[in-house]
Amino acid sequence: MTLERPRERERPNYKAARFCWILMQLPPALTSAIAALLEGVSRKDLAGFAEKQSAGYRKGATSAGVLTPADAAAYAVARMPATYAACAAVFSRVAEVMADLAPKSLLDVGAGTGAASWAAVIQWPGVTSVTMLDHNPALRALARKLADAGPFAMADILGGDIGADKPKSDVVVASYVLAELPGASAGATARHLWESAAQMLVLVEPGTPAGFARIRQARTALIEAGAHVAAPCTHDNACPMSGDDWCHFSQRLPRSRDHMRLKDARVPFEDERYCYVAVTRQPIARPAARILAQPLEAKPGLTFKLCDENGVHVQFVAARDKDAYKRVRKLGWGDMF
Repeated sequence: MTLERPRERERPNYKAARFCWILMQLPPALTSAIAALLEGVSRKDLAGFAEKQSAGYRKGATSAGVLTPADAAAYAVARMPATYAACAAVFSRVAEVMADLAPKSLLDVGAGTGAASWAAVIQWPGVTSVTMLDHNPALRALARKLADAGPFAMADILGGDIGADKPKSDVVVASYVLAELPGASAGATARHLWESAAQMLVLVEPGTPAGFARIRQARTALIEAGAHVAAPCTHDNACPMSGDDWCHFSQRLPRSRDHMRLKDARVPFEDERYCYVAVTRQPIARPAARILAQPLEAKPGLTFKLCDENGVHVQFVAARDKDAYKRVRKLGWGDMF
């Protein structure tokens, strides 16, 4: 189900404090560590490396093309802020419905530069054991440098693919990993990762139809394996999305000067579109519904696209219903309803 485009007098309610439009910035320690990596590096060469990577991704290439320290530095500048922002947003959503979750150990599979690990440790400072697993030597070396500058210098950074030996951890995260595997393997991969999760597994993918297809396949397999969805879904029923529609969210983040140069950007921010699923071993109390699109504001009231245990539907809250309108006017895309 897709909301119609607003009429001329209607407009998205950007004035409200929408979660997805709050700038999700890198922690200062990580910003400083990335800046140190770039000391003495030609920005022209960096832009060339980044363009080569972007061209490869458009053709279906993977991070296996990151071969040198310069490649890794370009990858960190181009992709680490957006990956961090998406994962930080996801972990914040999980914390909303699982305020008592206090993991002690984290396994970051396909960790790359370690962006998801940084986001997890910031969200759950009680994490004392971090393991990053990645098959790419250049990215592992960069992740090591960044980790040593941050709150988890104790992290173990291991070489290997998803099938490698790995410790069981309270939280397992795999961000932008399924996209590098055959599409049909998403369910089997999710079940394999679930075996390593003592409490929770979190999967994050690009917010595209293909990314959502992988998440939906993984979600189905995990529920069949006995997992319970914590977010974004408010139920364990079959996904109600149909047709050309897909479930995704957006997180705004600031662009650094180097990032703007690499991307030849004209605005000082970008919006990272992502989709995700977080599943737990134990059932939890969940909100009634999740908002699946930017609410539409018009003079008569607000229109929300919602997903709940009964499916996807549209709900209108009239401005004349002052109490109800006051409760929902600051809700936004991705919020609980």
